[in-house]
Order: sequence, then structure tokens, then C-alpha cells
Amino acid sequence: MSRTGTTDDGDELLTRLGALTAQARAQAEMQRSRVELAVALQRGMLPRDLPVADRLHLAVRYTPACQGLNVGGDWYDAFTLGDGRIGLSIGDVQGHNIEAAAFMGQVRAGLRALASVTGEPGEVLARTNELLLSLGSDLFATCTFMRLDPCAGVLESARAGHLPCVWATADGKSGVTEDEGGPPLGIQAGMPYPVTRYQLTTGGMFVLLTDGLVEGPSMPLEEGLDQAVRLAGIAAVAGMDVDALAAALIKGAERVGHEDDAAVLVVGLDGPDTRP
Repeated sequence: MSRTGTTDDGDELLTRLGALTAQARAQAEMQRSRVELAVALQRGMLPRDLPVADRLHLAVRYTPACQGLNVGGDWYDAFTLGDGRIGLSIGDVQGHNIEAAAFMGQVRAGLRALASVTGEPGEVLARTNELLLSLGSDLFATCTFMRLDPCAGVLESARAGHLPCVWATADGKSGVTEDEGGPPLGIQAGMPYPVTRYQLTTGGMFVLLTDGLVEGPSMPLEEGLDQAVRLAGIAAVAGMDVDALAAALIKGAERVGHEDDAAVLVVGLDGPDTRP
């Protein structure tokens, strides 16, 4: 083979390698841009401010998945209702992509709008379920919606296929809620969502969370919930603030072993107890 032939072959190989490298770089840049878009869309739909009320302390944390486009399904929300009570919600849309983020926005907006008409948690979920079914989407969402009276410390809660909540009191008691709940939103029409009432006492904490916080390949759900209960119990007895507990819980999500969204909303109360 001549020297010229060898040189030509080498030049052609370098040209092909350069083209493949440029193509791979362009695809990586496009993927990065899509991930950034999904994260920005998700964060833009979460509330910027939390409601303020006497005795009430709220803290939230959210971490997006950072693998591919696995972002967009989880949300939290907290807002003041017309009668002065506080609406709280947390949930998870099926799927973790831009479509899930958009659907999450519809669910969150629907919950807020319907809660302004009726704050009763079971009715809010039932009406949101019918609303989502009317949209004709193939997606569905799990959700917990609560109505809190900060003066009395009374929480009214309804669940739609979502994880139970975690609670802890300042006198050392803690556990997981055991309310009945109903099916996820957007699957079947005419579903009831039972309401359970809880008493939040001085120094106590109530934790709403998504499964990315407590479940994954490295951690079964029961173990993850037990870990959350332990953290909440320690925080309540030690008199930690809700922000410290929220930070500790979101840090614990690193142990679940997968790249899923994780969201947590912590409710705390101080001042004299007032029994309803």
C-alpha cells in the first residue's frame, strides 16, 4: 500500500471520528437542555410563598430526579382558604417527564380552584377526580389533601392512593397515619374519599411526603417510613424547627437508591393547645 493511500485512509477516519464526536456532543447538549426545561417547568409550578398564620410553621423541600428526563411528577402546595384555614396538598403524577410536569400543573391548579368552592377534603378530591377524567388524559395522580385550622390544631385529611403521613408529638409518640383513603385521581368516576381528623398538639409535627423520599431499590417502603418516623420523633422531642426536619428528611432520600423526585411538606404548631 502506498504512503498516499495510508494518509488518505487516516484522514477519512479522523473526519468520521470528528463528525461522530460533534454529533454526540450535540445530542448531549440537547438532552441537557431538555432536562433543564423539565426542571424549570416543575419548579415554576411549585408555590413560591407559604401561608402565614399564628402558631403555624410550614417547611417544604423538593429535589428533582437528575437522571435523563425523570423529573416533573411530584408536587406540594399550601395556601390560605377563604375562611382563614389552610389548604395543604402533596402528590405524585404517574411518570416523570415533561408531560407529567404539565399534568401536575393541572392537578395542582384544579385542587386550588375547587378548594376555593368547598374546602372539605373529601369533596375536593372527588371533584378533582371528575375534573381530571373530563380532560381525557391517560395519566393519573396520587394525592393527599388536608384542611388545617391553625387555631384549634385540627387537621382534616383525605387521601387518593397516596402514601400515609408521618406524625410525631413532643411527648415522644410517633407513627404513620392509618386513614382509609380512596383510589388515585383520574382513574374511575364516582369514587368517595373518606375524611379523617387529627389533632396537632403543641410541639407536634405532621409530615406529608412522596414515595421518592422513602422507597426505592435500596430501601423498601416500610423501612423508609420507619426512618421518617424516627426522624420526626427525634425532631419533635428535641424541639427542632420544621425546616430542620424537612432538610433531614430530604437528605435521607439519598439512601433509597434511585433517581426519583422527592417532595416533603412539614407542618408544626406552637402555643397553647386548644381542643375542638
